[in-house]
Amino acid sequence: MSDYKKLLGKRIQSIRKSRNLTQEKLAEMIDIEIPSLSYLETGKYSPSIETLEKLSKALNVQPWEFYYFSDMSDEDKKFELEKAMEKNPKLIKMFYNFYKSIEY
Repeated sequence: MSDYKKLLGKRIQSIRKSRNLTQEKLAEMIDIEIPSLSYLETGKYSPSIETLEKLSKALNVQPWEFYYFSDMSDEDKKFELEKAMEKNPKLIKMFYNFYKSIEY
């Protein structure tokens, strides 16, 4: 699976969540099945141009904003760190030790 597909999926999910939309509601708005939206958000599938256009309109963003990965929002960073810690619990200790080392 391509890293770009994963980044795109995370970006779609992040924007959806920032709009306080559930997967069910967004899927309904863009007329796709809920599992299809889930596959987009996990990076299993890439959206077609038509689906990207529908997502853009439903989420009120420009299509290029889905591909704007270089300057991640704090919410995106937090989400990515949480997922990394779920996959590798050793990161919790490492992050905690780092935090304590810089704490004032």
